[in-house]
Parts: sequence; C-alpha cells; structure tokens
Amino acid sequence: MIDETYIARLGARLAEVETRMSEAAGLNDHRKLRTLVAEHGHLKKVVECGQRFLKLRHDIAEHRALLANPVADPELKELAEDEIQTLEKDCVLAEREMTVAMLPPDPSDGRNVIVEIRAGTGGEEAGLFAADLFRMYSRFAESKGWRVGMIDASPSSVGGYKEVIFSVDGQNVYRSLKYESGGHRVQRVPKTEAQGRIHTSAATVAVLPEAEEEEIKIPADELRIDIFCSSGPGGQGVNTTYSAVRITHLPTGTVAQSQDERSQKQNKEKAMKIVLARVLDHRRSVEAAKAASEKRSMIGSGDRSERVRTYNFPQNRLTDHRINLTLYTLDRIIAGDLNPVLDALYRQDTDSRIQKEMESTGKG
Repeated sequence: MIDETYIARLGARLAEVETRMSEAAGLNDHRKLRTLVAEHGHLKKVVECGQRFLKLRHDIAEHRALLANPVADPELKELAEDEIQTLEKDCVLAEREMTVAMLPPDPSDGRNVIVEIRAGTGGEEAGLFAADLFRMYSRFAESKGWRVGMIDASPSSVGGYKEVIFSVDGQNVYRSLKYESGGHRVQRVPKTEAQGRIHTSAATVAVLPEAEEEEIKIPADELRIDIFCSSGPGGQGVNTTYSAVRITHLPTGTVAQSQDERSQKQNKEKAMKIVLARVLDHRRSVEAAKAASEKRSMIGSGDRSERVRTYNFPQNRLTDHRINLTLYTLDRIIAGDLNPVLDALYRQDTDSRIQKEMESTGKG
C-alpha cells in the first residue's frame, strides 16, 4: 500500500544509505559503495515518485471536499471540477511511474558492456552489415556520451567485419543495450549486385555486461594463455612484436583474444574482460534455463538464436519482431538514432514485468 507511512519509511532508509555511502567512500570500500549507490538510486526514484503521487491524491481529496461543501462558492466549485479532471489524469501517470520505480532493478543495468557482432549468412554482404551495426552502435554511444573501445576485429576483404568485439563504457549502458542481443537480418541490394536484386543477409549480436572482479573468480589452472604476433592495425612494429593475447577458459571452451593494443599487458586485460563476461553469461544462461518459461517471455533474454530485427533498406523500414514494432525511419536509426526502438522495447519489457508483479501478488 502506497501511503505516507510507507514513503516515510523509504525516506528513512534513503538517509541511512547516504550515511553508509559516505562511510564506504571513506574506507575505499568500492564493492560496498557500488552496491549502496545502486540502492540509493532505486530508493531515491521510488521516494520522489511516491511523494508526487501522494501530493496529487491529497490535492484531489481537497478539491472533492470543496465540491461536497454546501456553502462553498459556486465559481470555486466549477474551477475545482475542472482541476480534478486534470489532477486525476496526472495521478494515473504518477501511479504508473511509482509502479515502475518500485520494480526490482536489474543489478546489471548500470554496468558497462562488451558487444560482439558476427557476420552470419550472406557472405561479404553479411560482413558489410556487421560493419553497419558497429557504426550504428558507435554513433548511438557517442550521442549518449559513452566511450567505445575496440577489443578485437576480423576485417573482411571488402571493408566489413567477419567479427568485431568492442566495449561500451558509460552510465546505464547495459540497461539500454541489453535488448540488442539476437539475430539481426538485413534486406537490401548489395553493392556487388549487378542485377539490382535484393539479398537477405544476417549478423548476430551479443551484449554482455562486464563482470566485476570480485563477482567471478577463475582459478589460474582453468586458463590457457597464448601469446602471438598481432595482425591488426598499430604501425610497423605490430607484426614483429608478440603483443596479441588469446585466453581460453578450459572448462567451458570460452576463447577470447585481443590484439588492438601495442602492449601485451593491455591486450591481456582486454581479453580477460571478455572471458569473465562470457563465463558470467554462461552461468546466467544455465540458471535461466532452469526457468525456461520465464526466460522465453522476457524481451531481453539474450538468446542469440532468436531473430529479433529486420532492416529493410528499399522500404526504409525497421521491424522489431519481439514487439511487432515497425518504423519507416531506418535511415535515421542506422545512423545511430536508436532511441525510438530502445524506448519501445523498454516500455514493453516494463509492462510485462508490472503484469508479472501483479500476478505474483494476486493483483492481476
């Protein structure tokens, strides 16, 4: 029940968390501080939304009391009736905001991510499409003030990518990009097509939240580390220096490499980031498989075998198959304006979570 007592209790907890954040910062306890910062952000949003909702409800009650007063001025009553209509509409929106704010947050939402794009069916055209997706995400990240860092890439012969792996660092990156995992399909006339025929090609995208060091520990005997000459960009010395690093996690067969940096140490750090993220993703997939029916109903399940989106260039059309969304602004989206798509996915996912929460509490 949303009432003054409930919001006051949350406000007291918010003040307590703020005190504990100061203590953790003074002790340089970064792990505890991250946990407290996440709780603080969640509580602050709930309290602010709750206070707004309660004020609107209080204002409506005051206006209704005025209408019920037999000696009140008729003109004031007329104004109150008009005001109640506006307040009730605002109250409905505020209640939804409150409900959304109260949903348990995804602990990974605030994390940086590692994005892996791989060309699928379609030969060279699939590689060009993979490059288009990389540019799309890079431009979107730039518009959000996020930082993109190349980790590894396998270029194709015509300027595309067989595979490209990169990191994205910033605020709430995973919250925005987690819906991108899956199969992406493109329909267009390739540059190499002389007959003008439309071809269909594909690429897969995997968005992995970065694992925190204390969250997952991998024993050294589970890792094999290979050092080799880099074949990527980096100047004359890059092909004569053993700076590239490949790390294999033996129990899962996970392999990651980095050769974009001149320093072997930096490449090792980047490759290890991928290994940790993939092993964490593997563990989460195993856990999610135990609740398969729930996973299938989630938009952000991250199933790479699922076809999530089609990019039709001749019609300037983008279709997201998970929520039956069709937009005829593909030119803007592929240029980095992903907000209309990601916002729609977030709303649909939120609606599904609200419905599940209501059903679990017997309100549905």
